[in-house]
Amino acid sequence: MVRSSLSTIIEDQPGLVVVGEAQDGVEAILQARATRPDVVLMDVRMPHLDGLEATRRICSDPVLAACRVLVLSMFELDEYVYEALHAGASGFLLKDARPEVLADAIRRTSRGETLFSPAILDRLVAHYVGGSRPGRPAAPLRGLTTREVDVLALIGGGRSNDEIATALVISVKTVKTHITHVMAKLGARDRAQLVVAAFNTGLVHPQRRD
Repeated sequence: MVRSSLSTIIEDQPGLVVVGEAQDGVEAILQARATRPDVVLMDVRMPHLDGLEATRRICSDPVLAACRVLVLSMFELDEYVYEALHAGASGFLLKDARPEVLADAIRRTSRGETLFSPAILDRLVAHYVGGSRPGRPAAPLRGLTTREVDVLALIGGGRSNDEIATALVISVKTVKTHITHVMAKLGARDRAQLVVAAFNTGLVHPQRRD
């Protein structure tokens, strides 16, 4: 029912077409290889093969190098959202997102401009980064310039390119150039992996709540 509803919502959006549906992780991989979608909308918990492993296999498949994965999550219930990010997911969206938010997230993911909503970022950092995670490797920042570190920190805070440009008083074109350099230096596949780097190096900290 949920999958059918999502399909209907997406098909009603201009410029978006559903090219396939899958009921589990194994079928999701097969559908992705058969249809070569721009974006896969992936649930975390599925039978036979969960969304974490399906995401990892899709994102590591050279044939699907242009495909991006957007994870749907209730977040409080999903233990593996952080691991899905490491597996290559390009972003996260709550399952109760409004249709226009869903469509915008799909378009942004397709453009490589995935932005995490402040609510998801806050809870992601607080739950997975703020807690104890022994053995978590830190992404090297030694090769980044001071300005590139600033850009990385703002990306980790969920800022868009326009917001980063305003915060640093530079042009959006310059922001994009910095992001390209940071991705190359850190070996990041996409913007989501820059968020991971910002988390792991302490540039982003969980907000303390009463």
